[in-house]
Amino acid sequence: MSVNLQTPIDYLKGVGPNRADLLRKELNIHTYQDLLNLFPNRYIDRTRFYKINELQNNSAEVQIIGKITGFKEVAQKRGKRLVAMFQDDTGSMELVWFRGQKWIRERLKLNTPYVIFGKTNWFGGKFNMPHPDIETIDEHKRGLSSGIQPLYPSTEKLSNKGINNRVLSKIVQQLFLESKGRFVETLSPNILSELKLTSKSDALLNIHFPKSQELLAKAQYRLKFEELFYIQLQLILKNLIHKSKIKGFEFEQVGRYFNTFFNNYLPFELTGAQKRVLKEIRADLGSNAQMNRLLQGDVGSGKTIVAFMSMLMALDNGFQACLMAPTEILSIQHFNGLLEWCNHLNINIKLLTGSTKTSERKIIHKALENGELQILVGTHALLEDKVKFKNLGLAIIDEQHRFGVKQRSKLWKKNTLPPNIMVMTATPIPRTLAMSVYGDLDISVIDELPPGRKSIKTVHRYDSNRLNVFRFIRDEIAKGRQIYIVYPLIQESEALDYKDLMDGYASIERDFPKPEYQISIVHGKMKPADKDYEMQRFIKGETQIMVATTVIEVGVNVPNASVMIIESAERFGLSQLHQLRGRVGRGAEQSYCILMTSHKLSNDSKTRLETMVRTNDGFEVADVDLKLRGPGDIMGTQQSGVLNLRIADIVKDKAILQQARFYAKKVLYADPSLGNAENETILNTYKAMSKYKNIWNYIS
Repeated sequence: MSVNLQTPIDYLKGVGPNRADLLRKELNIHTYQDLLNLFPNRYIDRTRFYKINELQNNSAEVQIIGKITGFKEVAQKRGKRLVAMFQDDTGSMELVWFRGQKWIRERLKLNTPYVIFGKTNWFGGKFNMPHPDIETIDEHKRGLSSGIQPLYPSTEKLSNKGINNRVLSKIVQQLFLESKGRFVETLSPNILSELKLTSKSDALLNIHFPKSQELLAKAQYRLKFEELFYIQLQLILKNLIHKSKIKGFEFEQVGRYFNTFFNNYLPFELTGAQKRVLKEIRADLGSNAQMNRLLQGDVGSGKTIVAFMSMLMALDNGFQACLMAPTEILSIQHFNGLLEWCNHLNINIKLLTGSTKTSERKIIHKALENGELQILVGTHALLEDKVKFKNLGLAIIDEQHRFGVKQRSKLWKKNTLPPNIMVMTATPIPRTLAMSVYGDLDISVIDELPPGRKSIKTVHRYDSNRLNVFRFIRDEIAKGRQIYIVYPLIQESEALDYKDLMDGYASIERDFPKPEYQISIVHGKMKPADKDYEMQRFIKGETQIMVATTVIEVGVNVPNASVMIIESAERFGLSQLHQLRGRVGRGAEQSYCILMTSHKLSNDSKTRLETMVRTNDGFEVADVDLKLRGPGDIMGTQQSGVLNLRIADIVKDKAILQQARFYAKKVLYADPSLGNAENETILNTYKAMSKYKNIWNYIS
């Protein structure tokens, strides 16, 4: 009988209550299963022996057989160090100890073969190894250390309490002894044979105590595949259940509103990508399952018009629609953009934000409930309990990563049936991340820019070039263009010597004096009304320069603005830089983005700036960003739990992730309930995961 992996860790021989308490607090290990899933984060290869003449100057960890031929003590500033001359048949090197010298002298014998292991240094024309692990050849052969040694994740507290790597390794060994190394298989025979995967028991043995690099690689592959397979299985299952159980409103016809707009008022020819995405949305809305779609498109790719035409489908079928945006500025802009089109079509549209007056709110609430109000645009204000729709058929959420799941679900409860949901984002999400985080949504991508858009020229300039940059701004203003200048901070922080907004504003006022030049200023600490007043001045062309913090990052649309200057650009993340760049290039003129930095740049900053200068492709930018920051940072805390992976890495293991998704789809499309005999293992594993959430906490 195999050991129960849900047994609390306290019961494992060699652990006991004190160690168990530390393991729980420091490494989140509560059960045998958790310990089994504590995978080593690197390994020391003790299978290979080096000769002294093969050593490279790269401070690698190596293992050598040789003899000590003599000792000497060398005086240094504080005390003495002990040096042993060590040689094999190809050369000699030194072993060095800075403490414990008396014990070393008594224990080690001259001219006796020893196995030494440690990091090598090159010093004074010779290799040396400080504080080597040292054992006789017999001791070496007897120990488990021959082979590849695991190094486990640890913390300072564990080390201080004596739970070092050797102790952790011993505890894991004990678990293998108690279970006789037999563990329940978690993948189906079909998958194991098709992919030639090693068994679960062999994979676990070889991840903890690999006998060779080849067996270790096989174990890693198998466990990464399994982890990603079950994440994909859950996401795809969620999508299938959603489609079969959650009925949505079926939009049977494309009628008067849609056709009138398409034939008479469409401001430009739709791109191939926009047409493709509209077809996908139309197919979704025509089925009786609730639509749950993510619409991705780079800045300026024309998501808004696709969203509006989707709303027209709702109106044609007698339903209401709403559009929710994360900020007041963005919702006002969406409203103004849609208002003109709605006026042509005689559609009743209103705006609801935190600043909407009470009297206006009452009118909106009443018109929503009796169905007179067809489209409502707004911020979080749409989620208030007082806001009730007569029949909400389509809810569109812009920049949805800024809204929590709870907030989104509030929209569902506004109706008897949940509305069709479309979430839009201008933050390109790398495919691997989209598959993992939004794997339960259907994804549409607008990957073409409208014709006639010139690509934005991006350059990197140092602060020392500022005069040339100012000269360039004057030339652009003389041509009738407008300029954004964005800063990372509002007030000077002692720790950061970056140009802050107020300082910058003062120096720009000096270089661009009134009345010849007019300047707007916008930042997060201003009252909404003041912010809006300054924004409007810039939009109307009354001011030529807008000095701002990142409040203008999303959605501000001024076609006449052709230059974006980002101060202290090294302070911004890649996706933020890309979003800011997208504020220009909205008209027919050539636009520019100038990244200003000091000369002191980290390697990551250099990579970010080089990427921005090299490409305008948001998906390429997002891929570099994912490599630099890792998935947790990109998704933010709301979503990071999704990718709390134990062994896989969605950046490095992209190919395994795609394979895992392919097999998860294959299994579920053939057998949605996992009821077939060949999928029994998968069903049992999936049920166990749902039951013991704490073990599989990498599944959101």
